[in-house]
Amino acid sequence: MLIPINDLDDPRLLDYTHLTDVALRRKLETDHGLYMAESTKVIMRAIQAGHTPRSFLTDARWLADLQPWIEQATGSADGGDLPVFIGEEEKLQQITGFHLHRGALAAMNRPPLADPVDLVRTARAGGPARRIVILEGLVDHTNVGAIFRSAAALGVDAVLVSDDCGDPLYRRSVRVSMGTVFQIPWTRIHEWPRSIERLHQAGITTAALALRDDAMALNEFARLKECTGEDSRVALIMGTEGDGLKQRTISAASYAVTIPMAGHVDSLNVAAASAVACWELRLP
Repeated sequence: MLIPINDLDDPRLLDYTHLTDVALRRKLETDHGLYMAESTKVIMRAIQAGHTPRSFLTDARWLADLQPWIEQATGSADGGDLPVFIGEEEKLQQITGFHLHRGALAAMNRPPLADPVDLVRTARAGGPARRIVILEGLVDHTNVGAIFRSAAALGVDAVLVSDDCGDPLYRRSVRVSMGTVFQIPWTRIHEWPRSIERLHQAGITTAALALRDDAMALNEFARLKECTGEDSRVALIMGTEGDGLKQRTISAASYAVTIPMAGHVDSLNVAAASAVACWELRLP
């Protein structure tokens, strides 16, 4: 149903209030089992991935662009029984605390997460994942979103994130990823890094990207039979923005791998490093 916004304190707008307060949003989204999809393109990709909306919030000027996806999700261009809140840009900014990118936002029901071993067993078009990215402890949602976008572009089959990693479905992660968080199967891997052994038992070779003198150069690692075999299954492990990977993780991984640097540069930003590593290990 199309609902003009007349009262900024309307309790039905609770999902959309104070979106810039990260701590508050984390609690609300967890308690309500939801996440935010911002912009028509991102909403489109979420709906195409089979995610179901709770409601929509849009600037009246952008309603026509959003309606095909409202109709696909609800069976009706006006949302049927689902609320479609409509207001002017100034009102929307007062509700959310920020300028809406292309004037559209949707509160989406958060899908349940799969067991990581079950996920990678079928992530590649129903078959085993051959290229996996694991994110340990990343706290910057921009980096999380950028890594998902690179992973999608470079043929990664699945992404696993540790419990202390930022939420791939946080609004900024989704936006920076351009909705590719909905394209790549992903889940959380608990009890990390002890749970790395579950991946090894599943036949996956793990490579920890680490700044160590004894680490193998990425291009050399990519030539190993573990990476070039027809049934190769490799997981790249990326560490937190500040300290990198935990020593326990590096020790538990099958290999420690580094990207050779020139120009007296020590390392790349984790998002850039992920793109380089995914490119080097891409499948034909």
